[in-house]
Amino acid sequence: MSGHLTLDGVAYPFQSGQTVLEVARENGIKIPALCYHRKTGPAGRCRVCIVEVEGQAGLPTSCNLEAKDGMVVYTNTEAVLEVRRSVVNLLLANGEHNCLSCEQNGRCELQDAAYDLGIEIPAFTIIGPEVEIDDSSEMIVNDRRKCIQCGICVAACNNVVVNEVLGMGQRGFDSRIVCDLDVPMAESTCVQCGECVQLCPVGAFIEKKAIGQGRSWELETVDTTCPYCGVGCQLTLHVDTNANRIVRVTGREVVPNDGMLCVKGRFGYEFPSSPNRLTQPLIRKNGELEPVSWEEALDFTAERIKKIVEEHGPDVFSAFGSGRTTNESNYAISKFTRAVIKTNNVDHCART
Repeated sequence: MSGHLTLDGVAYPFQSGQTVLEVARENGIKIPALCYHRKTGPAGRCRVCIVEVEGQAGLPTSCNLEAKDGMVVYTNTEAVLEVRRSVVNLLLANGEHNCLSCEQNGRCELQDAAYDLGIEIPAFTIIGPEVEIDDSSEMIVNDRRKCIQCGICVAACNNVVVNEVLGMGQRGFDSRIVCDLDVPMAESTCVQCGECVQLCPVGAFIEKKAIGQGRSWELETVDTTCPYCGVGCQLTLHVDTNANRIVRVTGREVVPNDGMLCVKGRFGYEFPSSPNRLTQPLIRKNGELEPVSWEEALDFTAERIKKIVEEHGPDVFSAFGSGRTTNESNYAISKFTRAVIKTNNVDHCART
């Protein structure tokens, strides 16, 4: 079933089951939503995504408001903007949202909402309980001072990657995100996949290694494929071109991984700029490894393989494919081993 709804005077088609927020974003209409993400689904917690619906009392949240045929919706009336300003002012007042020194500056959804609503200074200040930063884990810092309790990290951890580590602990003013039964992240069952870092709309979950290494607008982004296994996860490298090094990695929300990455894919990115990387072939001569040309290295290797096979037979030769190379490269090594060397001793690191 499908239909049409009207957003700010323009009719748009929708499919059955879509929310007003989904229809709006599908058609380029900006509605801020701090507790919503496509992967974690409708939430209705932050109330920043409210809209005005003709003939309906109150201001419903668009993230869980199902689109209906003939519905007339207004996304930026003065009544809507006034409530949004109040909500964002409360979020800014409750916590330490010091944008100038925050790692999320320039890619923070709360900051974007405040900018769009013309909020330069919070209208009031709330003095809450002192909250400690949990930096116990190897890769992730949980800065609870910046948490807006949107619940996206909890939904992502429990329902998307299904690690079931994060939850909402305590009550009332003392509510906060906790790991397992409120233990430090390093002592919890967290596998450091970083999905909470990926989806956090503010600076509550940040990557430890990227702190102080560059602002978002200073870094160049490069889309690529993760090199660690054969799944082919798609990711984006955030590169400091001046230092020629990767500062941060984020997952691309496309197939096959839809933004999700393992701990290696998200945090194991130093090796491209490692000074220990080999930059040219080496051959051992007189007991020492010496750099040589590719031509010499290939000729040397081919001659050694040929001599060993001639002396001891083809079955002394074995070849191993790798999940970190392309299917074409793995096919080539298999073809070479079977057709040229005449042995079936071929295996692959991904075989179980």
